[in-house]
Amino acid sequence: MRNFKAISLVLIAAMAASFSVASVAADKVAVVDIATAIFSSNAAQNSIKQAQTNADFVALKAKFESSVADLQSMAKEAETKRLTWSQEQVQSHQKKMEYAKADAELARQKIQGEQKQLEQQIMQELGPVAQEALTAVVKEEGVTILLRADAVLIAGQESNLTAKVADRLNKMTK
Repeated sequence: MRNFKAISLVLIAAMAASFSVASVAADKVAVVDIATAIFSSNAAQNSIKQAQTNADFVALKAKFESSVADLQSMAKEAETKRLTWSQEQVQSHQKKMEYAKADAELARQKIQGEQKQLEQQIMQELGPVAQEALTAVVKEEGVTILLRADAVLIAGQESNLTAKVADRLNKMTK
């Protein structure tokens, strides 16, 4: 009797698996990375280029690079002259290096904040249009199951709709 129940359970599980495999085989599965599609679009790239040439952003970047260069210069100076300096000179130099490091870190944080704000702005502006583009591509391709690309371990290039959505987004935002 126990063997009959075990065999029955195995047969039922096998039948259920074959039905689910058959239903998945009938469905067209695809993956998409909507953020990649949005940020690779011409509209997003133009926004990024425009932001990077903005005077405020250029000044922030220059401040960061200048602070990093100052810090590197001070480190080299300390390396070559440290043995000849008095304790007060060493402390003064360390203080200057800490200020330069703080300036570089502040500029880096501001740059990251500007970039994050730009990313959010692009997502807000292009998100609805990207959703329309995605819907159109899914319909054209006959996709019945759509997954996020980052949720899938392995997917063939033919099942990835990201480039097609980006192309459609480019056409829609001309």
